[in-house]
This record gives sequence, C-alpha cells and structure tokens, in this order.
Amino acid sequence: MTTPAFSLCVYCGSRPGATSAFSDTARTVGRWIGEHGGQLVYGGGRNGLMGIVADATMAAGGQVVGIIPKALVEREWAHHGCTELHVVDNMHERKRMMADKADAFLAMPGGIGTFEEFFEVWAWRQLGYHDKPVGLLNVAGYYDGLMTFMRTGVEQQFMSGAQMDLIQVHTEASKLLPELVQAAGLSPAARLDAI
Repeated sequence: MTTPAFSLCVYCGSRPGATSAFSDTARTVGRWIGEHGGQLVYGGGRNGLMGIVADATMAAGGQVVGIIPKALVEREWAHHGCTELHVVDNMHERKRMMADKADAFLAMPGGIGTFEEFFEVWAWRQLGYHDKPVGLLNVAGYYDGLMTFMRTGVEQQFMSGAQMDLIQVHTEASKLLPELVQAAGLSPAARLDAI
C-alpha cells in the first residue's frame, strides 16, 4: 500500500439528505481525494453520504480508513470494503483515532453526529490541541442558518472573529479541498483543478 499524499477526515451524514446536491457533492469529494492520491478517514459506514464518499474515493484509486464503534456496526452498516476498517469500543475512541489519522478536517451536510464532530475539532483547534485545518462545506445552503447563528455569537461577544477565522467555509468542494490540503502543508499528488 502506497503512502497517501494527504489524509482528509470527512464528517458527513449516514443519510443521503433531501436533495441530490448532497450526494453529488459527496461523490465529488471522494473522487477528488482519490484522484489526488489522498486517503479518506471517516466514520466507517456504508449508508448515506458516508458510503457515497467512501465508494467514490476507492473508485478513484484512493485509500479509505473507516472507524466505527461496535454499537454502530449494525446501525450504520459498517463498510467492510474499506482499505482499513477499525471497530472501536466507543465514540471517544472513534473521534480520537479519526483526529490522529487526519491532516485536515472537512464537515459536509449531516446530522447531530456531524455537528458534534465539527464543533469538537474546531474547539480543539482554538484551544491549541491541534493546528490542522478545519473546513465546512456549505452545500445547497445547508449551513446558512448555522453561519448566521455563529456570527450572532461574535456580535454578542461570546465568540471572536479570530475563532471564526479558524474555519474555512466554501460552497464548492473544488475550492475548499485544495485549500485545506495546502493549509495542512501538503500537496495533492495530481492537478488541483481535477474537478
């Protein structure tokens, strides 16, 4: 197995969502990772956006590391086709291993688990527990309300603009993915404009 050019941790839904834009973007993200010699680190499921991004990464020649707690193996339908599938004891172990194996983090549309993982790695960054880039992919306006709420946090002085600057937000994967990889100090193995 070759050493990947970069390792991107992707947080996303175990459901496909209400619009095809979410699934299309998951395929785009996975394809980009694979075409650029990267490795996907994700929650190890084969349902929803999780399965789509994993399958697209592997189809494009990338490596996939899935990490799933025992309690979710049946519920999220563990993806046994991953390059590596780690079944761990609990969510804390899952999140720690995902963070350890990643060079950068990307949150796509998802539910409670995705929100929690995104906020945790962002909080860890502002506390200095890591210095890895954190991105938010705002597909089809999914995170518009969240962005408004977070700006309210700044306006009401519970957050700072510097904290907001720790996350990179885009509506297009083709812009956000190369920025995250480059911010991690790494270079994709192929053209940056492949998508």
